[in-house]
Amino acid sequence: MESKKNIAIIMGGYSSEYKISLTSGNVVYETLDRDKYNPYRIHIFKDKWVYVDEEDLEFSIDKNDFSINVDSFKISFDCVFNAIHGSPGEDGFMQGYFELLGIPHTSCPMYQAAVTFNKRDCLSVLKPYGIKTAESYYLNLGDTIDEDAIIDKVGLPCFVKANKAGSSFGVTKVHEKEALQNAIDVAFKEDDEIIIESFLDGVEVSVGVITYKGETKVLPITEIVSENDFFDYEAKYLGKSQEITPARLTPEQEEKVNTIAKNVYEVLRMTGFSRSEYIFKDGEPHLLEVNTVPGLTKESILPQQAAAAGISLSDLFDNAIQESLKASSNPSKGGKLQS
Repeated sequence: MESKKNIAIIMGGYSSEYKISLTSGNVVYETLDRDKYNPYRIHIFKDKWVYVDEEDLEFSIDKNDFSINVDSFKISFDCVFNAIHGSPGEDGFMQGYFELLGIPHTSCPMYQAAVTFNKRDCLSVLKPYGIKTAESYYLNLGDTIDEDAIIDKVGLPCFVKANKAGSSFGVTKVHEKEALQNAIDVAFKEDDEIIIESFLDGVEVSVGVITYKGETKVLPITEIVSENDFFDYEAKYLGKSQEITPARLTPEQEEKVNTIAKNVYEVLRMTGFSRSEYIFKDGEPHLLEVNTVPGLTKESILPQQAAAAGISLSDLFDNAIQESLKASSNPSKGGKLQS
């Protein structure tokens, strides 16, 4: 029988999303099949990288080779399961580190993580492929803010978003010009780059795409119906939204968004998990963003979608590990963008 693989589940991170990440990471830890894997909870924080054992004792990580020393016994890892939402797990830093060390990990490669985490860059890369998006206006910290020019370009209401932040942190829906400056200040608290987008009034859906058993698989679509003014942090994590899987779409709408989501995944040369958000405007899906480390709790959208496709959490996580181990033995897969 094959020996059990040591799996490091990285969780936490440096952003406002660390609590959600700890929840996701713990779900992975509790779910992984103990007959196949020895899972280890690894907390990644700015001030410490530590292995946390069953008694909540902490053992520091040797960053030279990402190993731990427990009772004078060195433990190395066969694979890293990435459950860090936001920086440094979703923006390419951890991916680059593990790729340099030659340790397989469950998320997409470094470049894909970096480009999808940067909303402005991601939309720019996809534009030549005919992917529709909202009208947008960019601001960097220190830029002169011309409110009339912004409203001329994107109209009202509009969304002001931090460019590189997840979980709807730093996002405000602006209904009148007077509220624009405050929304910009809120976004700049999360990031030094901002994207301001036109409001798309239509059905919002979330589409999970994964590599499953070697194939790109689009999962059943989720429709987002927010009780709040939009799908914000409260709606996402505090139950202030209705998530309907499968979404109430016409067969034509479903086919359109499925085709686009699969195309986005393959154009970007993605691997691992992804969840992208779209809004239908004039019958056409418009891409909002791509997440590469989506929430992994039982209530999270991607696991709900997997369940609707008949894929259990255990199978979903097991497949992610198996795919990354397979890819590491076939290094030509993934990595560079299609030219």
